[in-house]
Amino acid sequence: MLNTALMAAFIPTFLFVSFTPGMCMTLSMTLGITIGVRRTLWMMLGELIAVGAVAVASVLGVAALLLSVPWAFYLFKWVGGLYLLWLGVEMWRSRGKLAISELDDTASSSATRRALFVQGFFTAIANPKGWAFFMVLLPPFLDDSLPLAPQLALLVAIILLIEWSALLTYALGGQSLNRLLQKSSNVRLLNRIAGSLMMAVGVWLFFG
Repeated sequence: MLNTALMAAFIPTFLFVSFTPGMCMTLSMTLGITIGVRRTLWMMLGELIAVGAVAVASVLGVAALLLSVPWAFYLFKWVGGLYLLWLGVEMWRSRGKLAISELDDTASSSATRRALFVQGFFTAIANPKGWAFFMVLLPPFLDDSLPLAPQLALLVAIILLIEWSALLTYALGGQSLNRLLQKSSNVRLLNRIAGSLMMAVGVWLFFG
């Protein structure tokens, strides 16, 4: 099992990663605004299953990547950092897929549970931020002198718990801001805050 020192570093690291604004958190907040927290739980279920799959796939693929073409690992990290910077700039300007737009009370009200589940799953699977973070940050917390499976199972369980907490927090925040976000000036302010944080994560990923 993982030692105490590794766990003490792992938990705050992934608290920061999960609570940083991104595709899935923006989606959770937006659905919290439009359909409420209870129905947003179906999106969260799909997202969590995808996050677990991405985490496992990233760890299993890193060893082969480093052994065969180590330069590709760093290229992926740099490209991921630049991509997050670009997303942050787009959000700051209230543009792009991640920017929050003005919403009315009926938006997404007809979405089915299956549609919400699929939306959460594919948003997480297609999120390059998730792949980049897991490929860069998970391997250092694994001890190569111990069996991989139990270590990975424990880390993924902790990741999913933290991720669920973050998704729920964003959805609750979105629900409470339902009326406030009808004003375009407040939408722009929120986009700029989220965009600035996204750019900071991009710089950290690029140079980290």
